[in-house]
Amino acid sequence: MMVSILGCGWYGKALARVLIQKSVTVKGSATSQEKLNQLAESGIIPYLVQFENDSQNFGPDFLECDLLIVSIPPKLKKGEASAYLPKIKRIIETILHFNIKKIIYISSTGVYGDHNKTVTELDDPTPDTESGRVLLEAENLFQQETAFKTTIIRFGGLVGSGRHPGRFFAGKKDIPNGMSPVNLIHLDDCIGISMAIIEQNAFGQLFNACSPDHPEKEDFYREVSLNGGYEAPEFIHELTNWKIVDSVNLKSVLSYEFKIQKWADCSFDS
Repeated sequence: MMVSILGCGWYGKALARVLIQKSVTVKGSATSQEKLNQLAESGIIPYLVQFENDSQNFGPDFLECDLLIVSIPPKLKKGEASAYLPKIKRIIETILHFNIKKIIYISSTGVYGDHNKTVTELDDPTPDTESGRVLLEAENLFQQETAFKTTIIRFGGLVGSGRHPGRFFAGKKDIPNGMSPVNLIHLDDCIGISMAIIEQNAFGQLFNACSPDHPEKEDFYREVSLNGGYEAPEFIHELTNWKIVDSVNLKSVLSYEFKIQKWADCSFDS
């Protein structure tokens, strides 16, 4: 089996290591020589790949694969919102050209707005942020294609080795909405869900991927900050807009059981 990961960053490299252990050949893309060297050190075949709305640069070997994983979120802080969807369209055109049949597109639970309720894959997303609207449109672009099957994974906030949640708000004051629930997922479950999709050939599906444990922000971030040696943040004790992200498809389609059931039982590496 040959897997190519477009945007082989924190999540992609971790997934690649597990795939390689199972004798899967993995190709990974990066946009700088330094990152290419890091991929090679992990046993990933490195490729310099760049997709823009009006140009593209890649070695054609990169897209000779059985499965393409697209993990390139919009960089809104760099003003990429207007360029992201044309980039996705160009990627889809290339997928069609190379006749790739299986796609995993990494999206986000940000496609759900904070509308004070629990949401699952059965709910229509109503995003209330620019990034959520852009990601939902990108999802739709993949889903409307019939020449290949796309599975969409909507990850919650990503935490785990190298992404200690105690750093997110360390030392900050007067953070609003302290009583709102967190919607996070550990890297171990990101990989577990991805591998379940691949091994069970669950393509053409949609999965919310978020821990079933949703403590209040002020409690969760205070505890993980102190446990990690960071200065505890201070939240405003209030509940304004919120959501809880749940999944019906992880159980019904994949029979997936979360590795991290309770955040209180989880230790984080910095």
